[in-house]
Amino acid sequence: MILVSEVGPRDGLQSISRVMPLAAKKAWIAAEAAAGVREIEVGSFVPPSLLPQMADTAELVAFARTLPGLNVVALVPNAKGAARAVAAGVHGMSIPFSMSETHSLKNVRKSHAEMIAEIGAVAAIARDAGVHFAVGLSTAFGCTMEGAVPQDRVVRLAVAAAEAGAAEFSLSDTTGYADPAQVKRLVRAVRAEVGERLTTLHLHNTRGLGLANALAGLEEGITTLDASLGGLGGCPFAPGASGNLVTEDLVLMLNSMGLETGIDLEKLIAVRAILAEALPGEPLYGFTPDAGPMLDYHERLAK
Repeated sequence: MILVSEVGPRDGLQSISRVMPLAAKKAWIAAEAAAGVREIEVGSFVPPSLLPQMADTAELVAFARTLPGLNVVALVPNAKGAARAVAAGVHGMSIPFSMSETHSLKNVRKSHAEMIAEIGAVAAIARDAGVHFAVGLSTAFGCTMEGAVPQDRVVRLAVAAAEAGAAEFSLSDTTGYADPAQVKRLVRAVRAEVGERLTTLHLHNTRGLGLANALAGLEEGITTLDASLGGLGGCPFAPGASGNLVTEDLVLMLNSMGLETGIDLEKLIAVRAILAEALPGEPLYGFTPDAGPMLDYHERLAK
């Protein structure tokens, strides 16, 4: 079973200036859960003054927890955000740890050493609360500010984060710089040091390589893939970091390959109508919603 983790309510909405109404966010989350999506990142516990789009995250956590079988996760920038996430009742939380120190200082105003200390503090909060804690190794494939990020730096910082208490890792292509060969190399290198704790890829489709990179990750044993409905999203503090992997296209690829996701593609595509109504004029991406599935799509599904 491949876990498709929907990050649109967080990574998608944080990058657009308009604030999606709470009722529409709830309808979006409920509709995706009904389509079979088993994990949704419903928001982030950042100060509302920085990202007003995320001001209602605690309310969304409370709502999402009422949906049967849904793993409710949120992003936290620091220990203060982690405490708020735990109080809200998240099942899991993740902290972004930029492999580019320039991006880290711009994004969360912390050096690498300060971030390792913060990860330790968040890990302690998560452990005490019985909440799953993951670290997202962001800009792992390159940075729009620094350029190439050395592989050995990513490995070294992943090991430091593991020692600080990270239970799970994702490799994040924050800026859309990754290519399939690089994905394979980096997954192998990080896995060699942190083992099965590396489960996830967070990919952007900035240069059209998102699905190719996802397939490369699957071939290396990755079991969780982040994606955003309609391809919404990008980091507001990483210039040019547009476009998450499109959930609809990813699910079509996985399902048609005979891999199990548990997601009903037709129901998933129908969720786009909620976004179109709540965010008129906002571009929604994806080939699958326009072309539709193949004529023999249902014959290809895992039996």
